[in-house]
Amino acid sequence: MIFSRDVLVACLLGFYIAVTAIWKPKSDAMNLPPKVTPRAFARLSEIGAADEGKALRIAVEGGGCSGFQYEIALDDAKTDDLVLEGDGQRVVIDSVSLPFLTDAVIDFTEELIGARFVIENPNATSSCGCGTSFSM
Repeated sequence: MIFSRDVLVACLLGFYIAVTAIWKPKSDAMNLPPKVTPRAFARLSEIGAADEGKALRIAVEGGGCSGFQYEIALDDAKTDDLVLEGDGQRVVIDSVSLPFLTDAVIDFTEELIGARFVIENPNATSSCGCGTSFSM
């Protein structure tokens, strides 16, 4: 069976309209950068990160018990980093990790078991008990 060009174009156009009506890619969603709490900036100030010319680097790497894990360290900012500033302090996130941290909140907490930077990530579907490993 041979279809005319017009019939083929109409079929393809109908298929395209049907697919785009159902499928909404994630790129259509508004990607908000992570937020850093005043408590996290205050802790960076207490430890003198900016005085040493360092920033708090938040990175996402493969691994951990849930598939991804956070790397949190004092580091130098790089040219492709997103830089979040407050209280004279900086938090940096590399361009590869940024999509994993959309709309996350970077905080600092002090509990009986210790003090640490924590990430509340709305993109994580599950996480391990230690809070440094998550899945999406």
